[in-house]
This record gives sequence, C-alpha cells and structure tokens, in this order.
Amino acid sequence: MTDIQTSASNATKSGKLTFSQRRPVWAVVVIELLLMVAVAAAGTYATLKGLSYTAPVLLSFIPIALALIVYMTLRRRWGYYGFRSLKSIPKSGYIYYLPLLAVLVAISFKGFRPLTIQEILFFLFFTLLVGFVEETVYRGLIFKTMLKKGAVAAIVTSSILFSITHVLNALSGQSLAATLLQLLYALLVGCALALLLLKNGNILPLIAFHFLHNLIQFLGVQTEYIPADVVVLVILAAQCAWLIASMKKRPAAAMIAPTGTVL
Repeated sequence: MTDIQTSASNATKSGKLTFSQRRPVWAVVVIELLLMVAVAAAGTYATLKGLSYTAPVLLSFIPIALALIVYMTLRRRWGYYGFRSLKSIPKSGYIYYLPLLAVLVAISFKGFRPLTIQEILFFLFFTLLVGFVEETVYRGLIFKTMLKKGAVAAIVTSSILFSITHVLNALSGQSLAATLLQLLYALLVGCALALLLLKNGNILPLIAFHFLHNLIQFLGVQTEYIPADVVVLVILAAQCAWLIASMKKRPAAAMIAPTGTVL
C-alpha cells in the first residue's frame, strides 16, 4: 500500500476526511466558482477604472497565486499536486512532450511584433503568472480532487472547466466563431495536459508549456491565422489519442502514489 493510500485509509478510519475527500464534486464546484468570481470582479473593477486589458488577470491572479503558494507550503502539498523534480519523469516519458513543442513551433509562424524591453519583461511575468495559477488550479487542485472519482472523471472535468472558463473572453467583444474556436482549443489543450499529468505525474513541464504558449501569443502579431490554429488542433487531438493508447497498453501509475519530491 502506498503512502497516500495509507493516509487515506487512516483518515477514513478516524473519520477525519477533508471536505474535498468527502465531497470532491462540490469541492471542484467551489474552486471553479471562486476563480470565476474573482476574475469577474477584477474585470468589473478594471472596466470602471479604465485599466488595461491585462489588469483583470493581474488583480485576480496575483492574490490567487500567493494563496496557492501559502496553502501548498503550509500543508506541504507541493509534491502532491505534481511539483516534483524533473528526474521523477522516466526517460521514456519525455517523448510525449514532443507534440507540445510542435504546437509552440506552429503558433510561432504568426510572427512577432516589435516590443520594448519593458513590454517583454511585463509579458514574461504576466504569462508565467497565468501559467502557474491556471495549471495549479486545473491540473493541480481540480484534477487531484476529481481523481478520487477516477482518472476519466479527473481528465474530463478539469478539461471542460478549463475550456468553459475561457468563454469569459466573449464578454470583451470577441466574435462567437473566435470564442467557439478558443473553447475547442482550450478543451484539447486541457485534455492533453491532464493526460500528461496522469502519465508522468509532473506539473512543471505543463506550466512551462502554458507559459511559453501564452508568451508567444502575446509577443506575436495580433491577427487570426487559421492555418496555424487548425494545425495545432490536429496536433493536440493526435497527442490525446496517442497518450490514451499508450496508457491502455501500460496504465499510468504516476498519480497513484503522488507523494513525489517536494520542491
């Protein structure tokens, strides 16, 4: 029996199960609602004050990031949520990240716009903040909470909620077609990243991809480049199918004993 199974068994016997252990679905609902309320409130404030389009994310994600850091530190949950040494990933597991590199190459074909050093530094911080918060919430808290209901429930729930959250972009005047494309895009990204977490049990490569993906998008030319988007969707769909097939042959065990190396 693993450490996590032992602790869960002891908690069950002693009647000291946490709310997320007793009501994983409701715990996920609460997490998602808190995130959306925080972003919506920050967006309303930014609109009233005439702040920049990045202000809502900064106003909501900075406090969330600090809360996550404090929570995982005090509860010693870094390793539990996948923050482990990269050495924990088996050598054979690195091949499954190659499609993500292909995605980054594909979106780079849109080209880059001229920016000042200050703007580049700002977007470095901004995209790293988004990558850390969204991955920790969706592939960390939500994924691990729903994993108590099974791997399929964890993957589907975290992916759908990650996708739905992006519908808030429609409120900024984005077209319906563009919003639907982004929802599908986010759904496939969420599914691929959740499968990778299940496969290798490490959230760091996912944060790195999320960070680099958003950074390229922000530094890139702000135009719709449909061919690149279609290529990315095909790559992500193929990656999901590949990961599912690989785990049918050899079930992933990375998240079954998630004590890992605490960073």
